[in-house]
Amino acid sequence: MTADRTALRRFSFNQATAQHWALPEVVAGCVAAGVPGIGLWREPVAEYGLTRSAKLVRDAGLAVTTLCRGGFFTAEDWREQNLRAIDEAATLGAPVLVLVSGGLPAGSKDIDGARARVADAIAELAPHADAAGVTIAIEPLHPMFSADRCVIATLGQALDIAERFDPSVVGVVVDAYHVWWDDTVYHQIARAGEWIASFQVCDWITPLPEGVLLGRALPGDGCIELRRLREAVDAAGYTGPIEVEVFNAEVWARPGDQVLAAAIDGYLREVA
Repeated sequence: MTADRTALRRFSFNQATAQHWALPEVVAGCVAAGVPGIGLWREPVAEYGLTRSAKLVRDAGLAVTTLCRGGFFTAEDWREQNLRAIDEAATLGAPVLVLVSGGLPAGSKDIDGARARVADAIAELAPHADAAGVTIAIEPLHPMFSADRCVIATLGQALDIAERFDPSVVGVVVDAYHVWWDDTVYHQIARAGEWIASFQVCDWITPLPEGVLLGRALPGDGCIELRRLREAVDAAGYTGPIEVEVFNAEVWARPGDQVLAAAIDGYLREVA
């Protein structure tokens, strides 16, 4: 059943939420449900084909809200991969490329140096992003991921880098899963203002599963004050899409149309 389009005007369904739904199916499902936006990931886009993917979402009338992901600046080919990711975002019509910085270099314990490396890498990428019309958005991840996935652990750390650039070129991602615990988060959201490039929501469940990366839940199934976060980003001036992005094996095991319906329901009850 199609939900009220006015109520869903900011809603975006990140395709990772229905991990096993093929791209044509998730696009068709979003159209049938009256969803206006979709967040895409590079791997399934590459599998389907970049040009085909761009045509698919364009012909369906969907807005691509973000492309995930760039970053991982400890990889040897980080520069090539990120320049390519920026170009892919531009081809897809995605205004935002989400960056996950990567963890500590192999054998290193120098987290300050790793964070400085992230800032230097973003400075290298910024001119290409500017020319492509794509905002590269720094996503802080929960501190438990600092060693192996993301040394940028707070919204404040992300802003310390982003504020060196025009907000149309470098911004930040406010992802509820990663920032809700931070006692300074509402101050940092207010500080972020026009640097907020994306707002993503899901919920935090306990106990966390063995694979903590898969500990996200659909909105309303956990303990995060999602509407309070949404009101804070609104007050900071953000008027853009709100993506539901969930990594959870039990959610992924459900049929895609059921996942989308549950995501919409949770969004309308807990976020909008």
